[in-house]
Amino acid sequence: MQGHSIGALSKHTGVKVTTIRYYEGRGLLPDPGRTGGGQRRYGDSELERLSFIAHARQLGFDLDAIAELIALQETPHAAHGDAHRIAKDRIIEIRDRIARLRRLEAELVRVVKTCDGQSDGEPCRVLHALADHQACEGEH
Repeated sequence: MQGHSIGALSKHTGVKVTTIRYYEGRGLLPDPGRTGGGQRRYGDSELERLSFIAHARQLGFDLDAIAELIALQETPHAAHGDAHRIAKDRIIEIRDRIARLRRLEAELVRVVKTCDGQSDGEPCRVLHALADHQACEGEH
């Protein structure tokens, strides 16, 4: 039986072997054929699927969304609307996260400005702010 070993798939895609097995268990990758010795063997279609999954993960899609996108690949002409919706949902999630990170940044900048990093005999204002959520100026 020809094909790629799980190690070769891992090396080519940058996805860890344990993660590849996890994706198989989740049904994102089909169970591969095996050699007489029981070694997994993957074809080019599995390599392409794993590359798709890896790229989608890099873009921050969760595994449920990736499973939906994979299913949509089976009906590419009917998939445009659903794939577009899934991608737009991801954009909204990213924008929400960026807004949250900006609030976190603003609060940390404010906290750090209260302290010059030198011991002046007073308790550390950074540690005080971290210990007392009430000391925060805004919701983050």
